[in-house]
Amino acid sequence: MKSISAVEIQEKIKDGEKVHIIDVREDVEVAEGKIPEAKHIPLGDIPDSLEKLDKDKHYYMVCRSGGRSSSACEFLNNEGYNVTNMTGGMLAWQGEIE
Repeated sequence: MKSISAVEIQEKIKDGEKVHIIDVREDVEVAEGKIPEAKHIPLGDIPDSLEKLDKDKHYYMVCRSGGRSSSACEFLNNEGYNVTNMTGGMLAWQGEIE
């Protein structure tokens, strides 16, 4: 499984790169703040949300600490999606949140 650090994603955003981030945390966690532009799809909803994702795009998966996003990456990778796990999750995120 591919992985990337929170700092590396922050650099991509700072450099103006268009990144597609999926936040798989639960609603109550996202209410505390999420990465701007991140799409929220709780982990349990991922299997029923495949029509919301484009196999031609690369997605960065995020959760609180990296465990649930790793599970999401494994599932989506098996479904043919191009995904990368953000290691450390939101606990490692030092950038802006909304």
